[in-house]
Amino acid sequence: MCATPTREVDRTVAQIEQLANAGASVVRVAVDNQKDAAALQEIRAQTKANLVVDLQENYRLAALVAPHVNKVRYNPGHLHHHEKHKPIGEKVRYLAEVAREHDCAIRVGVNCGSVDPELKARHPGDDVQAMVESALAHCELLDRLQFSRYCVSLKDSHPAKVIDANRRFAAARPDVPLHLGVTEAGMPPDGVIKTRIAFEQLLSRGIGDTIRVSLTLPNARKHEEVEVGHQILADMAAGRFRSVPEFDDQRLNIIACPSCSRVENEKFVELAEAVKELTRFAEQHAVTIAVMGCRVNGPGETDDADLGLWCGPHYVNLKRKAELIGAFSYEEVLPRLKHALDQLVGR
Repeated sequence: MCATPTREVDRTVAQIEQLANAGASVVRVAVDNQKDAAALQEIRAQTKANLVVDLQENYRLAALVAPHVNKVRYNPGHLHHHEKHKPIGEKVRYLAEVAREHDCAIRVGVNCGSVDPELKARHPGDDVQAMVESALAHCELLDRLQFSRYCVSLKDSHPAKVIDANRRFAAARPDVPLHLGVTEAGMPPDGVIKTRIAFEQLLSRGIGDTIRVSLTLPNARKHEEVEVGHQILADMAAGRFRSVPEFDDQRLNIIACPSCSRVENEKFVELAEAVKELTRFAEQHAVTIAVMGCRVNGPGETDDADLGLWCGPHYVNLKRKAELIGAFSYEEVLPRLKHALDQLVGR
């Protein structure tokens, strides 16, 4: 996935080529507004790579981007936030019609932090089932529309939930292609370990058709995500399995989203690395810290973490689960985080 601002055409094209040269078969770019959509036409003219666009919360941007990409990705949870007066089925129909007109595929991208609130309420304590039911419902909507060129992804930051969700979905709909990934896996090496666990446990069971590795890396190193993915596949093909079925929940767990074009301050990556160093003293404590880089994923996907940071252009919002502790500058937030962590672990 590209981490450059999509509207910066030259930088984005350069990163697309960087990822493609590293072996990426599909490259994802994010489109957040009409400026991004306008830039996409020029980007398309400069690269032959297969492109998938992430529509985020404005599904109507599909009409502007579909002529220039091979696939559009929408998040079922995000459809609930935009034009709330319209039925979900009507929005899906619109997306299917646009994709059909421009010969595009669709990815139904279900994410742990943005599941339909009604489904979450229906399954208290079982976020995995809420994710699976969301995916199955949207498959049914697309099937009714006789749109068959779609795949599904079910992602979480915990490999065990990714494994569970994809196994449940594959049992119900073995005919639907699955795109695998551990979202917000964080920085190497932990992010690689989490991803390897999920891929080895799923691909070895015949579950999964495409993969994505999501690591928190600076722009110049984004190609390493692709290299890690190819290495995991090569190891599996050679019979070299390195994972264990479960990730250790009794240790410090740092969740960090991959840097992408929605990041409004590139200090986000440096902050995530600093958080990792700052919190080493708590490695033996079962604490989850989430570091999110944008306003789209930040508010919701830090709610379940013991401590969460989501980054804006000038300030970082520090949270204790869903409670906002305060908004601090990038320089101020680290000592504030340490104080909150000290309180959690009883120091």
